[in-house]
Amino acid sequence: MLDPFYPIVDSAAWIGRLLPCGVKFVQLRIKDQPREALRAEIAAARDLCGEVGTILVVNDYWQEAIELGCRFVHLGQGDLAGADLGAIRNAGLRLGISTHDDAELARALAATPDYIALGPIYPTLLKAMEFAPQGLARIGEWKKKINATPLVAIGGITLELAAGVFEAGADVISVVTDVTRAADPEGRAAAWVKATRPLAVARA
Repeated sequence: MLDPFYPIVDSAAWIGRLLPCGVKFVQLRIKDQPREALRAEIAAARDLCGEVGTILVVNDYWQEAIELGCRFVHLGQGDLAGADLGAIRNAGLRLGISTHDDAELARALAATPDYIALGPIYPTLLKAMEFAPQGLARIGEWKKKINATPLVAIGGITLELAAGVFEAGADVISVVTDVTRAADPEGRAAAWVKATRPLAVARA
């Protein structure tokens, strides 16, 4: 069972800061790093998460994830097209996939992922998005289509909006800026953990 709180960060250092807050499910999303630096970050994140039993998800770099003994990878639609899904599964990796529309959802489901991500739910400050905000109703639509596959909602979600997102049908909420740009990131992460832990316990 996946933890309902799923922060995304861009370094092992960030992971080191968040793990003491009780984070049990975290994604390492690194962009534009030299190969050796990238591998070092993934290895460090793997070791940190391994020490406390937190699930680490490596964004995009599935080959490095396999080589470094990681157990979970996330692919965007562009990366999905070029990924060797057979190699990923043969290595025992679990798989999450981003979706934004019905065509992407069909491609994702064909890969039998371990979760489907839908976003952006709300306007996001992180990056310019090709797709308009999905809204809460879309979460319910997606959940009906994917049935038992866990649904991760992402994009512009704050702790104050979390209850509505869960009520709409999301199983997991993934956040970036609500933690990393908070005045007190560790305090914000701890607040997320406190708010979502009852849901995690109920699912266990």
